[in-house]
Amino acid sequence: MTQTQGPSGEQNPTSDDPSDDPSEDASAHRLAAEGRDRDEPEADELGGVWDVVVVGAGPAGSSAAYAAASAPGAEGRRVLLLDKAAPPRYKTCGGGIIGPSRDALPPGFQLPLKDRVHAITFTMDGKLPRTRRSQRMLFGLVNRDEFDERLVQCAEKAGAVPATGVAVSGLRPEPDGLVTVILQDGRSVLARSVVGADGSAGRTGAHVGVTFDQVDLGLEAEIPVPPEVAAQWTGRVLLDWGSISGSYGWVFPKGDSLTVGVIAARGKGAETRAYLKEFITRLGLAGFEPSIESGHLTRCRADDSPLAKGRVLVAGDAAGLLEPWTREGISYALRSGRLAGEWAVRVAAAQDPTEVNRQALGYTSAIRADLGQEMRIGRKLMSAFERRPRAFHIAAIGLRPAWRAFARVTQGHTTFAGLARSHGLGRQTLMMLIRR
Repeated sequence: MTQTQGPSGEQNPTSDDPSDDPSEDASAHRLAAEGRDRDEPEADELGGVWDVVVVGAGPAGSSAAYAAASAPGAEGRRVLLLDKAAPPRYKTCGGGIIGPSRDALPPGFQLPLKDRVHAITFTMDGKLPRTRRSQRMLFGLVNRDEFDERLVQCAEKAGAVPATGVAVSGLRPEPDGLVTVILQDGRSVLARSVVGADGSAGRTGAHVGVTFDQVDLGLEAEIPVPPEVAAQWTGRVLLDWGSISGSYGWVFPKGDSLTVGVIAARGKGAETRAYLKEFITRLGLAGFEPSIESGHLTRCRADDSPLAKGRVLVAGDAAGLLEPWTREGISYALRSGRLAGEWAVRVAAAQDPTEVNRQALGYTSAIRADLGQEMRIGRKLMSAFERRPRAFHIAAIGLRPAWRAFARVTQGHTTFAGLARSHGLGRQTLMMLIRR
């Protein structure tokens, strides 16, 4: 896997002298105006000036908080991780952990795997089934509530301060170089830098001006099943190319339950719901009562969409970062979150607007050089898949180079962009699929 290195290996010295930081003077003026001394204890646990405030405690936000709290020169650094819900909380997500996700996790992170996938059954609208197998694990499966909670714990262990039940209603840049994070309960938080990781419909993306060129509707059901049914799926997932243009369905086994879902373009809600219902019936699962039924919109950023505005950076879904064809987002969240946390530390240390813009541009360049390249290939794959889904199915079930390339991507040995830059049969197969 090709990754662009962020600034984690560079020193980010911070001064211990408050007189060197104009934002400290601004804070002193505020305290004086409120009739408080600097040494007086804060009545609000969110008070004072935070170096980095992360909005959203999903994979992108927790990765950003971990990276910011553990970056070089962390002594005395204040990192706050805000989320409107307390973990564990359910998230509509297949929960597939591919190789790039695994490689972006904090050192020593223990994945709460529910299953290890060694086989994939491909079908085309329920027809032409073929199961491909791998001796090596293709990817792992997790429940997002457990996975997200462990990431928050890692961030907290690194020194970040989590605060839950805190919803953000807006952001306001201040003349002194700080950012005010406005909370729905009337409070506010002061930050030298902000990482927005509150989802594609969150406040931070709107503040930065993120735009999207692909929006899809995902529907999902968590279906508890008896042991004999669960055993039929252990170690194997199903991918079904649907009859709706650009759609597909999946079955992910997680012990005593199956995560069954479908995704298609927004604007086809009735057809997508019908697809899920028919899919569940076809699989023989209609007689089992789902424990959870949910839906969400996935949004891919436009290629020229901004990733920063002033001292505010966005990552993960808030930035519209996900793979356009598969709509896989966890690896994009973890990788962009890590980069955002590292660059946010540099933004926080910046003393003037020119330096802030320079560091924000550094983050933008790092994302575009890595994830941006992958998304560009993903868009081509999606466009070709919409036109010729049968070609993708035939490639998956009948062409060994296509299967090997797919397996190598899920295992983390390469990416779709890496395949496009490589030589050999994998690249030839990819180019054949995305040809106009």
